[in-house]
Amino acid sequence: MYGNMYGNENGPQQTQPPQPNPPKKPVSSTAVIIALIAGISAIICVSIFSGCFAKYKKYSSGNGITVTGSASCDFESDLIVWRGSFSSYGTTPKMAYQSIKNDAEVVKRYLMDNGLSENEISFSSVSISQRWITEYNEEGNVIGEYLDGYDLNQSVTVTSENVDKVDSISKDITKLIESNIEFESYSPEYYYTKLDELKLDLIEQATANAKTRADIVASGTGAKTTRLLSANLGVFQITAQNSDSEYSYGGAFDTGSKNKTATVTVKLNYATD
Repeated sequence: MYGNMYGNENGPQQTQPPQPNPPKKPVSSTAVIIALIAGISAIICVSIFSGCFAKYKKYSSGNGITVTGSASCDFESDLIVWRGSFSSYGTTPKMAYQSIKNDAEVVKRYLMDNGLSENEISFSSVSISQRWITEYNEEGNVIGEYLDGYDLNQSVTVTSENVDKVDSISKDITKLIESNIEFESYSPEYYYTKLDELKLDLIEQATANAKTRADIVASGTGAKTTRLLSANLGVFQITAQNSDSEYSYGGAFDTGSKNKTATVTVKLNYATD
């Protein structure tokens, strides 16, 4: 009976008084400031990154409008290079050299008589080779070889700004042949001494043409071009005028025609708003 009243037989149970909660530490003002700075910095970083990414997407190459402009012009060569060669024969080196020396004098006189100056004419060094004859027996076997003489060869090059005159001379070498000179005429080569200036002018025209095309494309879509993102210059194609010559991937440079056409392309990539 008493045990039930007091909880157990050892006596009444002691009840512990409630413990008060420990006081909270006040938050330091320094920690608050650091937290605020960190939060603001994070917001700024996200804003900057988002802005930079958007700007990169807007102005990165390949976006916007890409157009190709072109320019071409016809021009006439103002420099001609014509080459020819002649040969002679002699039973001895001395005779062969004297023979080709005489032939060179005839060629030089012929060119100067046709209005060319001496400084427009240049001769190469003389090349020499031996001429051998091979003897065979009745069975077709070689029975011996012996030296039969010397063949000499020399070439002449004419470089002149008088394109029409040299062009005419190159096509008519009858008098040289009539003088018993074994002369071989090669096709003339035609050049333009102001080609660098012409190329710069074409680049300028092709660039302006590309910009005009970009503006037209942009205005047709309700946009406008802003920043130039990239520019690529194509290779020059110099071909015979009014010909069906195909363009080359690495660029064409025709030297066989007096009248030529030069063409170049420029590719521009613009950002748009």
